[in-house]
Amino acid sequence: METQKKHISQQFNEEMENLRNQVMKMGGLVEQQIGNAVTALRNLDAAKAEKVIKKDHKVNALEVNIDEECARILARRQPAASDLRMVVAVIKTITDLERIGDEAEKVAKMAIHIAEDDGVFHSQYAGIRHLGDYVTKMLRNALDAFARLDVETAIQVLRDDEEADTEYQSLMRQLLTYMMEDPRTISEVLDIMWAARALERIGDHAKNIGEYVIYLVEGKDIRHLELDELEEIEKDLMS
Repeated sequence: METQKKHISQQFNEEMENLRNQVMKMGGLVEQQIGNAVTALRNLDAAKAEKVIKKDHKVNALEVNIDEECARILARRQPAASDLRMVVAVIKTITDLERIGDEAEKVAKMAIHIAEDDGVFHSQYAGIRHLGDYVTKMLRNALDAFARLDVETAIQVLRDDEEADTEYQSLMRQLLTYMMEDPRTISEVLDIMWAARALERIGDHAKNIGEYVIYLVEGKDIRHLELDELEEIEKDLMS
């Protein structure tokens, strides 16, 4: 009986580890999608953008497979405490990763639209590259926090979202100014604005993943807290 229990426990641990590995695989694919979409936009590379769009089904398939595995674990193992929080965090995380994949697809579609209209990626749009790099870093850090169950890194991702929002607002002001100065660029600039909005949303989803890590490790739901409230909680967590 003791041997059987040990075997079941080992199987369960392997299932949970596989679950985490699948999340990281999905995260890696999504990160790649963002990078390719931003590159396609900068270079107005319609072929690369099409590849991003076609690859989105792989992101969706991973979400479905991981979600089904979570359902099986819940039904068979009936996990409790930290194991249950892990399954819940995985379910929430893959939902955000799938939505990040959708946002990357939107950026790719904007690249195709501008390219089809014989547009040009002007130097005034350069801020979108910086925003893309910034939210990609946020996602990478959020996934790293998930992999290592690192609360400190997760909290930093939440802080970084404030900066991402500031970058987005600054970029939008620049684009509006450029559009008013040269009305011929209105169609192009509107597409760039939609792409910028998609990148800003990616930052929001990365922040969500950071929040799930804190919930997973500490059992605390910190959604919707202001930054000063978060700092108080950070002091408690680090003490």
